[in-house]
Amino acid sequence: MNARKVTYREALREAMVEALRGDPRVFLMGEDVGAYGGCFAVSRGMLEEFGPERVRDTPLSESAFVGAGIGAALGGMRPIVEVMTCNFSLLAADQIVNTAATLLHMSGGQFSVPLVIRMATGGGKQLAAQHSHSLEGWYAHVPGIRVLVPATLQDARGMMAGALECPDPVLIFEHQTLYNREGELAEDAGAVAIHGAKIQRPGRDLTIVAYGAGLWKSLAAAEALAAEGIDAEVIDLRVLRPLDDATIVESVARTHRVLIVDEGWRSGGIAAEIGMRIMEQAFYQLDRPVARLCGVEVPIPYAPQLEHAALPQVEGILEIARELIHGHE
Repeated sequence: MNARKVTYREALREAMVEALRGDPRVFLMGEDVGAYGGCFAVSRGMLEEFGPERVRDTPLSESAFVGAGIGAALGGMRPIVEVMTCNFSLLAADQIVNTAATLLHMSGGQFSVPLVIRMATGGGKQLAAQHSHSLEGWYAHVPGIRVLVPATLQDARGMMAGALECPDPVLIFEHQTLYNREGELAEDAGAVAIHGAKIQRPGRDLTIVAYGAGLWKSLAAAEALAAEGIDAEVIDLRVLRPLDDATIVESVARTHRVLIVDEGWRSGGIAAEIGMRIMEQAFYQLDRPVARLCGVEVPIPYAPQLEHAALPQVEGILEIARELIHGHE
């Protein structure tokens, strides 16, 4: 199988270009997606190919253009709406949570909202508190939507097709530190499932559950642990709603120890939900209490050393993993 070097950003662009070429109902809209090429350069060159009718620059009003996306979806289109960062999605939370997520139920099943919303998430780029938080766990709380968190090139390239086919609103959270990440992608890379977690590294001593940028930190930590004789299994959640309980529980039944890595805040976060599901379904498989490493409960700082300290890092994963294996030796 032939492979080529691409970045995460390029994989996302390829997926959207393929969608627009293949289906006249698909269009992209958002702030600066056209002439500027997107805040994170994901849509660069798309305006030139598809024109302003299908790559639409919008006014600076998330509520307005997400609402327009809902209307377009109800009218038979397949809109991709880009919200610059997940922090800004709060300006459209009424449209997402009160309208897009509820219309199928409130219409008695008559009106689906096949809307895709892409947004950047996470810290690590010195963009300060209003551009760096991880709010995907908030949206994972809401029935009626699907929440995707692609971490790999394969998922960045392949999740868009399934998202556009889904009859429900789909939110795609792209961690902003991954856009420049480069790797190999198969020439014929295409659609992937938009459900289920994936074991990215098998192991027998410890399960590390992660997603987004946390996946790569967890894999790096697992390599360091292997040098110490600790065999860590790493699960990429891929999807936060619906959660894949089965893959997590089966892994815990093999390793009997688990660490959840989540860049979001600890209180009321997705890590707490995962931990509780493990307690409900695999309590007697545990040799140690469920552990979690989350973002420090502060607005993300601008200063690089403070931002680094506020986010989960490889060092923290290693420290907790060793404690789970060795205790207080």
